[in-house]
Amino acid sequence: MEGYSRTQPEIGVDLGSLRDAIIEEYKAVAQDPQQGFHFNTGRRLTQLVGYSDELLEGIPESSIAAFAGTGNPFSLGPIAPGENVVDVGSGAGIDSLIAARMTGPAGNVVGVDMTAEMRDRARNAAAEAGLGNVEFKDGYAESLPVPDGWADVVISNGVLILLPDKIAALAAMYRALKPGGRLQIGDILVQVQVPEEAKLEIDLWTG
Repeated sequence: MEGYSRTQPEIGVDLGSLRDAIIEEYKAVAQDPQQGFHFNTGRRLTQLVGYSDELLEGIPESSIAAFAGTGNPFSLGPIAPGENVVDVGSGAGIDSLIAARMTGPAGNVVGVDMTAEMRDRARNAAAEAGLGNVEFKDGYAESLPVPDGWADVVISNGVLILLPDKIAALAAMYRALKPGGRLQIGDILVQVQVPEEAKLEIDLWTG
């Protein structure tokens, strides 16, 4: 994406309103993950998308309970010791904590999420797990709060499906990566054209 530029796409739905709706949805997950949602959450979801018991070893239940991803970015490969990792849309922190454990004290993990309640839950889980090499920052996938070329690996799980401008988010991930860095994404791929009227329905964007 070197030299990449483009105009903001015509997405129909108001981006601010969409972000507010997504924040409210995942705020509810963070505050009460057991209440039931129109998408799967928690430990059962980790099993459905391929997280092994070994991968989840040492991850606090508070983080697992509010997991709402759509895949398993670690199925594409592990994090090596000493690597820097950015977790885009880190939620309750499960993937950030797994990455922090894999990279060890010589590496660092930055989780980025726009929902304050999710960041709080993730920070508490990191403290419970005794992981001091991970931090959680407020931010958007389209403008990641990390320096250019900082990350060896960028991971993301169930985030691109929520974004109208997926190219902007991918460009931000590319900017954050070192030359030769890796992008490991777990998400949903829609293989048919989405009707224009459906793109205007915020409820369809939020999950």
